[in-house]
Amino acid sequence: MTWSQILAWRLRRQFVTGADGPDAVAVVRRLCGVQAQVASSARLAVAVRSARPDAAEVDRALWSERTLVKTWLMRGTLHLVAAGELADHCATLATLRFWEKGSWQRGHGVTADEIAAVIDAVPLVLTGDPLTREELVDAVVAKTGDEHLREALTSGWGALLKPLSRLGELCYGPPRDGRVTFTAPARWVPGWPGTLPPHEKAGVRVLRAFLSAYGPATPEMFDAWLFGGVARKAVLKGWFRELAPELAEVETDDGMTLLLPAEHLDDLAGTAETSAVHLLPGFDQYILAAPRSLAPLLPPELRPKVSRQAGWISPVVVHGGRVAGVWDAKGRDITLDLAGTVPSGPLAEAVERMRALLAA
Repeated sequence: MTWSQILAWRLRRQFVTGADGPDAVAVVRRLCGVQAQVASSARLAVAVRSARPDAAEVDRALWSERTLVKTWLMRGTLHLVAAGELADHCATLATLRFWEKGSWQRGHGVTADEIAAVIDAVPLVLTGDPLTREELVDAVVAKTGDEHLREALTSGWGALLKPLSRLGELCYGPPRDGRVTFTAPARWVPGWPGTLPPHEKAGVRVLRAFLSAYGPATPEMFDAWLFGGVARKAVLKGWFRELAPELAEVETDDGMTLLLPAEHLDDLAGTAETSAVHLLPGFDQYILAAPRSLAPLLPPELRPKVSRQAGWISPVVVHGGRVAGVWDAKGRDITLDLAGTVPSGPLAEAVERMRALLAA
């Protein structure tokens, strides 16, 4: 398969081509989660893929319908995920217990006993209404009797709370007076299981979903998306070994061997290359789920403009599946920075569509 075919297939599978996502939950489920460090980017990532964009839909799904959940997941970053899939994500990510490493504990100024005390205390204090971060910290300090934990819990972008999210003990609750709140999935998510599923099964389900949206791909690509490239190798190999009977090998035009669920093979083979132009928001999953070194997607000369300092991922212009430049918006004024020639008509249409989404 050519990379042009593969990227065209990914765009269609991810609801970019056609913008035919039926609703926010379906889009988030297909994408295996949407990064939500920047809330406006997450909303745009859903809207640009939606058949009927609705500016309030994500908030309704999060706080009224509870069909989406917000918490720290892939690569330790905030994500929106479908409520019914949160347990699988937690079970899969909990195979890497980074908080048990001495280097992590020293870096965050806590001891092994202290982080264990936090992990024990949080489920005991998140038994009622959602708590603001300040209320949660006060409750944990009171429960543990360890005043030293106050400083550690109020700094570092929630670093000491991230283990709880992977263990399925903590997620975001509805904002209160402009402040975030936290609650327990067991209290918030309809149908939450009593215990997390076995990672051997959950990891295979997450892997299958990933390859069905971002494939064909390698184990290293999956690891980079899920863990940032530091998965336990035996666990990663186990998931691929379990899924192997369902997978087919795809060889690319530059000699790479990738894996794809065989059920999608005919669809991929029948996909034509595309010349379409799309504007995608910052931190978009189309970019985040692929290695920055994947030149067929992200030309090396554009990498510094797309993948910037402090993990910032710029909004991109995509032409034929390949990143062709970046864009920026101030109000409804969109500025383009293109690296080559992009068809003016399709580009103008893509800009106007994004301008309408931003206005909404």
